[in-house]
Amino acid sequence: MPIKKILVVDDSPTERLALSQVLTKNGYQVVTAESGEEAIAKSRSEQPDLILMDVVMPGMNGYQATRTISRTDETRSIPIIMCTSKGLETDKIWGMRQGAFDYMVKPVEHDALLARIKSIG
Repeated sequence: MPIKKILVVDDSPTERLALSQVLTKNGYQVVTAESGEEAIAKSRSEQPDLILMDVVMPGMNGYQATRTISRTDETRSIPIIMCTSKGLETDKIWGMRQGAFDYMVKPVEHDALLARIKSIG
């Protein structure tokens, strides 16, 4: 299934804008969320083809949101790439255990991100 619509989840307006611009320029439709709670709601309402999930956010963090999305019937088939500043191996292992499809450490190299998105779609 080709990736067309991507949900970008990050509490940083700068990060959301940067990722949105790169993805839009490369032909993807972008929906954004600024919290874990909003990510869960939009994953249900928008049914994106892929989610880019930050971890460190106020309220519900990205690990918790990923766990909920990946274990809910209507959203479990949506792949999630965690894009976070948390770069320890234990962080990556924990993210994958929550249901993430992939894990990238910020600052995310845009060409590498686009290559990973193409490899999924």
